[in-house]
Amino acid sequence: MDFTLPEELRMLRDNLRRYVEKEMIPVERDSVTDEEELKPEYREKFQKGMRDLGLWMYDVPEEHGGQGLGVMARCVIWEEMARTIAVPARHSEITGPSVRAILYDLPEDMKQRYLYPVLRGEKHACFGQTEPDAGSDPGGMRTTAVRDGDDYLINGTKRFITGAASADFIQLMAATDRAKGSRGGISCFIVDMDAPGVKITARFKTMMGDRPCEIHFDNVRVPAGQRVGAEGEGFKFGQKWLGIGRLHHAARAIGVAERCLGLATNYSKQRVTFGQPLSQRQSIQWMLVDSFVEIKAARLMLYEAATKMEAGEDVRNDCYVVKMYADEMSFQVVDRAMQIHGGIALTTDLPIERMWRQQRSYRITEGATEVMKMVIARHVLKSY
Repeated sequence: MDFTLPEELRMLRDNLRRYVEKEMIPVERDSVTDEEELKPEYREKFQKGMRDLGLWMYDVPEEHGGQGLGVMARCVIWEEMARTIAVPARHSEITGPSVRAILYDLPEDMKQRYLYPVLRGEKHACFGQTEPDAGSDPGGMRTTAVRDGDDYLINGTKRFITGAASADFIQLMAATDRAKGSRGGISCFIVDMDAPGVKITARFKTMMGDRPCEIHFDNVRVPAGQRVGAEGEGFKFGQKWLGIGRLHHAARAIGVAERCLGLATNYSKQRVTFGQPLSQRQSIQWMLVDSFVEIKAARLMLYEAATKMEAGEDVRNDCYVVKMYADEMSFQVVDRAMQIHGGIALTTDLPIERMWRQQRSYRITEGATEVMKMVIARHVLKSY
């Protein structure tokens, strides 16, 4: 396989990098609140910039008014955008509304009520799968949806739901047959956040700054027509989104690591101790070399997975591998950059401390490293 980017993607990368360097990095200590929310004036500015670059709704299919860019192009965008902390790590919508693939699978009448209002910026959605006792193990989900005539009655609790406080509806995973677990026992529903029985019961303050929510469902009546797909297909829809999400993780991790390697390298050349620059010390050189090699390896893994996904191949294991490797790699690279900078990296004068906090969290979210290793192990044991 040839993983050299085609000319149009190199141009996309270079144009976006220039914008990030010129317009975003200089204001990155001021553009985001302590709660990881993009300030309105910067949202307007960055959205205009993305429109000018032709990146507005880049990941929305053309039939819905978007750019319909492929997986590789998206990976390039995610990597370049991750080089700055000028936008929140988890959601910013500077390139358009956040639309998960689930909404594209809705029937037309449901699209009129949910997908199209999201695309027009009139509604916001969140995604609910994680629970107090079912995070990495969705098969242990306790939120249930029990058929009652033409409706379902939903009961349970979801936790750590990003964007729930401002969402108009939730794309909810619930167990319709707990005995089957993730193998045909989980269904997906569209549930309005103002429906009777839906209540946000907590907002958590995380070390990353964002405020995910806990949502309780108490006998929430949802029409069967708001189930997405057939009963028991919910996990399939969730995994469809999580696959591309894991490539997003990897691309983002690479962008963060690349920025930190640049910061660490430049600082090592400038900082003089005991009569010579840090860059002349073997212990520092090896840190930089390890980071350089690991970033290169992660990018090759990402490009391979993206290429195979665009070709329609089964890339589940590739997504597990690159998510695990890139998130672990990136945290180590950021940590090395922090060590090389010393005390100044512990301050908010540099982006390193925020990147360190964010990258530590990504080793847990959307598939903890240990869970990724568990599913990769299944593949290894079957293949060798």
